[in-house]
Amino acid sequence: MFVYGKSVLEEVLRTRYPVKMIYLREDRKNRPSELIERLKKANYPFTFVSEKRLAQLCGEEKNQGIVIDLEFNYGNESDIEGELVVILDHITDPHNMGAICRTAVAAGASAIVVPKDRSVKVTPAVVKVSAGTVLRIPVVVVTNIVRTMEQLKERGYWIYGADMEGKSVYDEEFEPPVAVVFGNEGEGLSRLVRENCDGLIAVPMYSDIDSLNVSVSAGIILFEIARKIRRAVR
Repeated sequence: MFVYGKSVLEEVLRTRYPVKMIYLREDRKNRPSELIERLKKANYPFTFVSEKRLAQLCGEEKNQGIVIDLEFNYGNESDIEGELVVILDHITDPHNMGAICRTAVAAGASAIVVPKDRSVKVTPAVVKVSAGTVLRIPVVVVTNIVRTMEQLKERGYWIYGADMEGKSVYDEEFEPPVAVVFGNEGEGLSRLVRENCDGLIAVPMYSDIDSLNVSVSAGIILFEIARKIRRAVR
């Protein structure tokens, strides 16, 4: 797939992510010599093309003069480990997925789990919204979320579902390892997922707004859990 932008390229360089080709805007007077040296040093293939060609490749004129052709590499179930794991229960909006991925990385999560069916996967929009940080974290596609939750429980994980009827995230104590499930934008957690959670947690509302966008809720919840589990392991 074709992704674009300076921040995405920085993440490619930071993670040494494999790419097929890097396309740079053809501009002989203002070629970014420092960037070219970094690409050469990292042995990345690159070429110079016109602005029109860049727009054709990625479908976006505002690409900052950088388009990258790469194939996203999904993780496998052995990558689901660490003190904090994020599970997405049929998230369908790539913008929500991208925002949650960026938040998960910032909060120190070690993996993101998504179901095989009826769920957004990693797309150019996800990469863009995450500012490329999705390249830093394993995204694992599983056939059955509930089965994965059961396997995590067997390994000692506490599983919490984000639900507006749950206990305030500020009142819950979290002992690592923890996995947090965020539900679909419209329907929330599916029934079986909800029933298999060890507990339900919510962001308390201080006005008559009944809920927040899932990516906003994820940001609040993940950072609160990260704060508490880091305190617990000190």
